[in-house]
Amino acid sequence: MPHIKSAGAKLLLFASLLFGFTLNGQVSSYYQSAVGLSGQQLKTELHNIIDDHVEFPYTSSSTDVWDILKITDRDTSNPNNVILLYSGRSVDAAQEYNSGSGWTREHVWAKSRGDFGTSPGPGTDVHHLRPLDAGVNSSRNNRSFDNCNNCDEVIDNNFATGSFIDQSQWTFQPPAEVKGDVARMLFYMAVRYEGDNNEEDLELDNSIPGQTDKQPFHGKLETLLQWNDEDPVSDWERNRNEVIFQQFQQNRNPFIDHPELADYLWGGKANDSWTGSDQETGFIELQNDEFKFWPNPASSNIYFENEVSIIIYNMLGEKVLTTQNKKSADIHELDCGLYLLNISGNSNLKKLIVK
Repeated sequence: MPHIKSAGAKLLLFASLLFGFTLNGQVSSYYQSAVGLSGQQLKTELHNIIDDHVEFPYTSSSTDVWDILKITDRDTSNPNNVILLYSGRSVDAAQEYNSGSGWTREHVWAKSRGDFGTSPGPGTDVHHLRPLDAGVNSSRNNRSFDNCNNCDEVIDNNFATGSFIDQSQWTFQPPAEVKGDVARMLFYMAVRYEGDNNEEDLELDNSIPGQTDKQPFHGKLETLLQWNDEDPVSDWERNRNEVIFQQFQQNRNPFIDHPELADYLWGGKANDSWTGSDQETGFIELQNDEFKFWPNPASSNIYFENEVSIIIYNMLGEKVLTTQNKKSADIHELDCGLYLLNISGNSNLKKLIVK
């Protein structure tokens, strides 16, 4: 799985230099209203910040969850493929379900834990929906997440996935490289869905309910907090969070931008006020200007309203394309991923490109 953790510091340093947001001691204005709060007040304000996101249908002839996952979870080495969550396999993105032989959509917060199904809201929220092997999806079922003791490895089509189910209790253990991802997705769900607007009130706890239990509880919380610390946020998560925010739902997962928030809500700092300065944030604040370009995401060319000079950087800060006084830019040779577009001129605009 493309978790390039070692590149994270370089990416953040580049973004801070190019876009001028501050690391180490400052919080993005996106979360500014939550600074200084603690406990339930902090949770409520974070909920208010990420609430009321743009919703998409689960399956539709228009843009749906299938379409979004093909972009958010695209294999940067093969743009025709998606990366599967627990196994890390790269598979043909066009094989949506395919009578059970293709990939499926995993609700990381099991949809039966709250019985919300696939309706817009928690059922279609792509912050916790991920591509997955159909066989692994069946093995995971609606099990709580925990470290296994009586372990049985999940094998899918003779492929060792690195995931385990526990034969002694109804739990699932994902591979080490996505344990933190899982935790942060569940943290997001427990904050995003607080029971208002006729939505479910989802909560994390330490119980391990049985398969038929439909109460809106998920866990195991103490294990998720451990996984959040052991498996830090990766560039893969940051990029995915950015695409969801910029291109689709227009809300963010706070626990990717600030993983320490989990400790302030459920861990050892639950009585402390959040200062916003504990962690570096990967959130890039782009200028909201009248400048327009299209399409975005793009596969071959991007077009501008007027002739402009641009520089395009990859997320490691490397200059990959320069044009002078043109109304379009050819990006077909760039790898799939996120890019930063610097538009020269008086406004010195910066924009995000998804390819």
